[in-house]
Amino acid sequence: MTLHEYFAPQPTPSAELPDPLPLLRSITQGVLEVLAGVREVDQLARWFSEEAYRNLVTRANLSARARSARGVSPARPTFVIRAIRASEPADGVVEAVVVVAGPGRTRAVAVRLEGFDRRWRAASLAVL
Repeated sequence: MTLHEYFAPQPTPSAELPDPLPLLRSITQGVLEVLAGVREVDQLARWFSEEAYRNLVTRANLSARARSARGVSPARPTFVIRAIRASEPADGVVEAVVVVAGPGRTRAVAVRLEGFDRRWRAASLAVL
């Protein structure tokens, strides 16, 4: 094992990780608040991989530009989590869809969690 491998994030098996459902709820709520402009994206950084975080920052910036162009101020989103469907395709990996109902429409948030260093991190996230 090289020194780099020793200090790199270490995969963690599912048995050593907490229940992912509360994190899925929190990440979904946080992401929707970031996209609505009422939460700073930095507050979610610890729960995302580097690539997924960069994608979220890009999407948050696009949302902010769209709000600015329309002259709409940020407002706290109102939504209800209707369902969470999660599967475990591999040890230490959870793929889930969170169904969220808002006043205007129902959306799906697809999340892939991977276990590293004894905690879950979102490796991929898409708001559909």
